[in-house]
Amino acid sequence: MKWIRQRVLSGELMAGTFLNLGSSLTAEMAGQAGFDWVLIDLEHGGGDRQELLLQAQALESSSAGTVVRIPWNDPVIVKRVLDLGVSGIMVPYVQSPEEARKAVAAMRYPPAGIRGVAAMNRACDFGPGFDEYFQAANSQLLTVVQIETGATLECVDEIAAVEGVDVLFIGPLDLSVSLGVPKQFDHPSVRAAFAKVVSACRKSGKVAGVILSKEEEMERAIADGFSFLSFSSDGALVALGMRRIAAAFKRHKQAN
Repeated sequence: MKWIRQRVLSGELMAGTFLNLGSSLTAEMAGQAGFDWVLIDLEHGGGDRQELLLQAQALESSSAGTVVRIPWNDPVIVKRVLDLGVSGIMVPYVQSPEEARKAVAAMRYPPAGIRGVAAMNRACDFGPGFDEYFQAANSQLLTVVQIETGATLECVDEIAAVEGVDVLFIGPLDLSVSLGVPKQFDHPSVRAAFAKVVSACRKSGKVAGVILSKEEEMERAIADGFSFLSFSSDGALVALGMRRIAAAFKRHKQAN
């Protein structure tokens, strides 16, 4: 197991990227690139459980922690994903302390939570690693909740205070849409929302995270107080590279 929770909670700058193609090959590329963590996206990505397994296997030999964004705050999904041996889970669209507590409970074995106990799975080395994993999982699995709506901002201090929530991760696009300023990430209301999330994290000793779309955003995000950072995705980077090459060909075609 590649545990990253303590590194995250220490405030270390943790650099990651999203994987939304469902491809084990781009997952392997991301692992080899040197990221601290990568996120396999089951909410908006192109893969499902089988693709998740293949991507997790492709990342096994890398040092990157594997975080999975599940499609919804569902304990059954959490249980099945954790049994594949990932480092943590990101839960989308958390809008209340109650929903945050639900997510935390799903991440933990009884009596601290409601996660079902099994030994014959990948997380436990298919049996031999059960005792070690069982002793470590409740304290070492990373729990990330997403802050994506204006309603969530109203109770963000209470969400941050929930024991077991480690990272409050902003979904900038969803949040900007919810605030009525789609894609206007520099809008005062969006900037104020970012500041409110960082403040809530500082009050409760939690970590603020966000996904970035431009390299020049990194310095400001770090200055703002974010340390769990993600940049772009495998799909976005592949698409960008292909468009650049096609545009170069187009210029030469027009010149001739």
